[in-house]
Amino acid sequence: MRTGLERLVAKPTLLAGSSRIGLITNPTGVLPDLTPGPAALLAAGLPLTALFSPEHGLRGTAQAGFGESGGPNGADDPGGFDPATGLPVFDAYLKEGPALDALVASARVDTLLFDIADVGTRFYTYVWTMYDLMESAARLGLRFAVLDRPNPLGGTIAEGPLLDPGHASFVGRAPIPVRHGLTAGELAGYVNRDLGADLHVVELEGWRRHDGTDGLPWVMPSVNMPTPDTALVYPGTALFEGTNLSEGRGTTKPFELVGAPWLDERFAGCLNAMDLPGVRFRDTWFTPAFHKHAGTPVRGVQVHVTDPEVFRPVLTGAAMLHLAHRLAPERFTWQGAEEITSGASHFVDLLWGSADLRRSVEAGGAAGDLCPPPAHPRGWAGDGTLLYA
Repeated sequence: MRTGLERLVAKPTLLAGSSRIGLITNPTGVLPDLTPGPAALLAAGLPLTALFSPEHGLRGTAQAGFGESGGPNGADDPGGFDPATGLPVFDAYLKEGPALDALVASARVDTLLFDIADVGTRFYTYVWTMYDLMESAARLGLRFAVLDRPNPLGGTIAEGPLLDPGHASFVGRAPIPVRHGLTAGELAGYVNRDLGADLHVVELEGWRRHDGTDGLPWVMPSVNMPTPDTALVYPGTALFEGTNLSEGRGTTKPFELVGAPWLDERFAGCLNAMDLPGVRFRDTWFTPAFHKHAGTPVRGVQVHVTDPEVFRPVLTGAAMLHLAHRLAPERFTWQGAEEITSGASHFVDLLWGSADLRRSVEAGGAAGDLCPPPAHPRGWAGDGTLLYA
């Protein structure tokens, strides 16, 4: 298997015609030998003149909801320079519309190049930075290129509902499932039907859709995504971000640990009694070092995936939410939306892509009603058409 970055470094003419390239990247944009992408592209003779950073920053040091402010000279250095390459760094996180266009124009590039590892979940923000910059490139008349990388969840299963456009936000711009089963290049091709950017994808070679990222080193995509195990459970347990339960931030097992001070042994016992496919739950205690319930002992579960082939993270997360509410409805609360879009008032609605999950939990519904059997990702278009050959 060869990533788009490997292919471009080996054959720079794959991006012929570009004279000033702005690279959108972070620590995941590396070759298999861990050479950083910017250094590899410059060594190959590509005209890289600027770097753009997403959430968590170019160096990946910022927590969720933040970019890296300032450069090596501190917060008073608004753009900053990458000390490894000397290139200017432009923080694109949470910029859109005219503000993003002005940022891109100030970089004076003719091509935007995206190379960031995604985790295959709709509400992970890197692909929406890609989306926003594609939209900006279309408005400014620039070329946009994607160096494709594999989806760590594989490309054979899509799970969860399509996003309701009325709940579009930075944790979901387009109507795709929660677990979408696509690579960033495939997703770029899908959304570009509406964006109309001058899109070029340097495709993966030799990737089989069930492979995930086998054979590539795992570089933490963000500070709370330490391992492939985290990415596997994330499409379901990250839904707890929209509640007052801890999703394990502030521990060494974010998203694998879920709990609250008021839960008891019934949480693990009832979850195991559901016999959800490919997963078991261990009753456990943990004390988050930061974020929700910081410094407070929390009781909950650790999610242990026993069979990744049949494990359904979205169904699992929805079932956990339903049960947590049922066990302590007087203590369970929803968190407010971080960005209010089209009337959405709960963050979980933005994560799920509609209010359906929240309403089902409040009504005591069944998680399975919201999560029908997974579909092949090439068949999830609303009209039933195949998205890719």
